[in-house]
Amino acid sequence: MTKFEQVKAQLRAAPRRWLVTGAAGFIGSNLVEALLRLGQQVRGLDNFATGFQHNLDQVRELVGPALWANFEFIEGDICQPATCARACAGIDYVLHQAAIGSVPRSVADPLTTHNTNMTGFLNMLMAARDARVARFVYAASSSTYGDHPGLPKVEDQIGRPLSPYAVTKYCNELYADVFARCYNMQSIGLRYFNVFGRRQDPFGAYAAVIPQWVAALIGNRELYINGDGETTRDFCFIDNVVQVNLLAATVQDEAALNQIYNVALGDRTTLTRLYQMMREQLRDRYPHVAAHQPQYRGFRAGDIRHSQADISKAQTLLGYAPTHAIQDGLREAMDWYVAHLPQ
Repeated sequence: MTKFEQVKAQLRAAPRRWLVTGAAGFIGSNLVEALLRLGQQVRGLDNFATGFQHNLDQVRELVGPALWANFEFIEGDICQPATCARACAGIDYVLHQAAIGSVPRSVADPLTTHNTNMTGFLNMLMAARDARVARFVYAASSSTYGDHPGLPKVEDQIGRPLSPYAVTKYCNELYADVFARCYNMQSIGLRYFNVFGRRQDPFGAYAAVIPQWVAALIGNRELYINGDGETTRDFCFIDNVVQVNLLAATVQDEAALNQIYNVALGDRTTLTRLYQMMREQLRDRYPHVAAHQPQYRGFRAGDIRHSQADISKAQTLLGYAPTHAIQDGLREAMDWYVAHLPQ
């Protein structure tokens, strides 16, 4: 039995009370779904700035009325301290996902990114501290590595930030560390690398690359690859992210607490190869995809050139064991998009 299977069995036997911020978003809604399926009491918080009601509606349909009765939703903004306090009241574990999560958006509008990712994060830390939650697990980011050239990326070796977004996510780590030192709070930061999967929004100006490309391929529209196509990323399927959040929230080893962990597959894929894999998986269902060709354009401001995570720390201290390689994750993601994208 894997560590994750042990944790799920323990949670089913002794349900806890969870808060998921950003609950209507891509990652947040998947966390809500997983927790409800385990019979947990879940409270969600979202202001719908980047999340969607239809994500929560889909979770409700998937888990059924009995489990959905264990979900409470608060529509509110983490920039409001009173809302954060209300959300944290009576909670055991916080899974903090709420953020403005786009590098280009932070370059275009650094103030909004700062307000949500910095002030909102501090509000949540204070509310969790005051509510005496057992554990505060938060979404950190691989953007923190900045211009450090080393590969694979190791948690204690970072460079200079390349975007306002990266600044905010690094400051989150600093604040969490100080709260551990000053208030004895237990927290864990998860540096996500290019997460993808079901319910990731394919539309909007700042859509992530995989859902954006799926929509373009299915719709036979123009598809742009930034740079020369040789930029690499460590793409991580959503089920791997759900796993590590639950492991981080429940780990008992004191050496694992108040740490930062890479959350990824531990591999890297070029953007051109990613495009080819997606086209291969879609062409049987959409014959026009076989003739589709991407267009290459300039590199995007604030982007790093190469990214690959060393996940040994999470494997050793948390028991993290990714279940989906990129091909497996893409297959499941494609099935979801084919079923849910407007045709």
